[in-house]
Amino acid sequence: MERVPILKIGSILLVSIQVDMSDQTAVQLQEDLAERIVATGAHGVLIDITALDIVDSFVGRMLSTIASISKVLDAETVVVGMRPAVAITLVELGLSLNGIRTALNVERGMELIAAARDDDQDLDEDEDDAGPDGGPATETTASR
Repeated sequence: MERVPILKIGSILLVSIQVDMSDQTAVQLQEDLAERIVATGAHGVLIDITALDIVDSFVGRMLSTIASISKVLDAETVVVGMRPAVAITLVELGLSLNGIRTALNVERGMELIAAARDDDQDLDEDEDDAGPDGGPATETTASR
């Protein structure tokens, strides 16, 4: 069984799929990636599918499952390198990659992950500033 390499670039894991995905390879990738996200504290996963000439329903489901697992582990997933023919095939098959962001290349994918992380941090800061009811915090003074 072939394994898909997972490389760490900063706080992002890069998965470059260069092989035909069998059931065993897909399950192994899901397990390996989940372990690496937890071990490294990665907040982003880039899945590079540049080498794939075709993406069938199996690969589409596998990508969706990986994105769901990553999300549960607090990592944003972006699929990069999708060829036009692959995009057309996905649409024709009626496969929507729900919950998966896409980018043309690795550089743009890294930008999307960074932007998503910045948005999450802004939300965290807004929650820290919120009052006890979740609304804006107000300063009260007693005047008597």
